Amino acid sequence: MINIIVLFPKPSDAKNIRNILVRSGIDVTAVCTAGSQVISRFNDLEDGLIICGYKYSDRMMYDELREYMPKEFEMLLIASRAYLEEVPYLDHLTCMSMPIKVYELAEQVHNILSQISEQKKKRKRKLRERSPEEKALIQSAKSLLIQNNCLTEADAHSYLQKRSMDSGMTLVETAQRIIESYT
Repeated sequence: MINIIVLFPKPSDAKNIRNILVRSGIDVTAVCTAGSQVISRFNDLEDGLIICGYKYSDRMMYDELREYMPKEFEMLLIASRAYLEEVPYLDHLTCMSMPIKVYELAEQVHNILSQISEQKKKRKRKLRERSPEEKALIQSAKSLLIQNNCLTEADAHSYLQKRSMDSGMTLVETAQRIIESYT
């Protein structure tokens, strides 16, 4: 689940935005009125979206909040058209002018959540990529299994995966154990 924080200085505005999102099938993690409340939540959250106005009850402005915002977060700034004309283009910032239509807000939030989800998948893929040394280790273990047990490469790979899952070890650790057992 991607975390959504609604931040507006007036509690009634924040709750109205939350209610619009909830009615549109979008879960809201928190409703805040001060930028400092949002900053304190960053440590507990992996990624997310902040839907906010430009100024908060603790006199913090959206650009100050962006300085504290983790790179895994996006911001949807809702303000008057006149104010948004002054806002520079920034990464991780999407703007909507007031007055907002319910369906436009829901659509915009869904689009941003899709982007965050895609970025999250890319980060996970990068974490899973193996180094050349790890790939060579796995290949060596498969070669040993093929030579000594008359397996195909697909069977050797399946065997490695099954042993890895059964033992709770990574594929690389399992390959290392197999190589050690044959030498």
